[in-house]
Amino acid sequence: MGKLTGKTVLITGATRGIGLAMAQLFAAEGADLAFVYINSVEKAQALEKELSANGIKAKGYRVDVSSYEGAAQMVDEVVKEFGRIDILVNNAGITRDGLMMRMNEQQWDEVIDTNLKSAFNFIKACSTQMMRQRSGNILCVSSVVGLHGNAGQVNYSSSKAGLIGLTKSVAKEFASRGIRANVIAPGFVLTEMTTGKIPEEKLAEWCKSIPLQRGAQVEEIAKAALFLVSDDSSYVTGQVLQVDGGMSM
Repeated sequence: MGKLTGKTVLITGATRGIGLAMAQLFAAEGADLAFVYINSVEKAQALEKELSANGIKAKGYRVDVSSYEGAAQMVDEVVKEFGRIDILVNNAGITRDGLMMRMNEQQWDEVIDTNLKSAFNFIKACSTQMMRQRSGNILCVSSVVGLHGNAGQVNYSSSKAGLIGLTKSVAKEFASRGIRANVIAPGFVLTEMTTGKIPEEKLAEWCKSIPLQRGAQVEEIAKAALFLVSDDSSYVTGQVLQVDGGMSM
């Protein structure tokens, strides 16, 4: 009996990195999985097959997360297919890094729409079902840069800070309906998005500045997320859990 047995999870951005690690762990803990992808049909089909090997139901939906209508339509389809939505994980995210003086409007809009607006879209779409159930759990994946900022990432930092404000407000609005909402804020995580863009010497330098002297594995972030989406955290809402190896001390 897993910690999420009998639960249905909807997760955005699940085909790589932190999202993939969460999907794999949640499925291993017994959850049925509905996930969002946008580009790789082959990856999505492979993930459906992999997750289903746990004896759970898994289905991918090709959706532009920045589309309000697309999110609403997907949520309707998930409810028809799975019967309910117990947990929503807003994980979809992109970077378009650059200094403020050089950043153009498109770079700003793409990051805000994908990282922040998408969370609004899916929370709005799922809220009716969760209120009807009088239960639900929302997790937004932010970042330590949403708390402290980062040069060259004004768009990304703003989107991640916005997720924190959004989640705290939602936690207050929905608490009386039995719906919890929390944030996980990873620090430096070893993913395709980070390691592929950073020279090895720079990577080593960053790790030296972290008290634990290394970057996080995606599985470590997923385990912290499991705590927040499971009943182990049944009296936790409106909180930001920093999983950063001590970066923010």
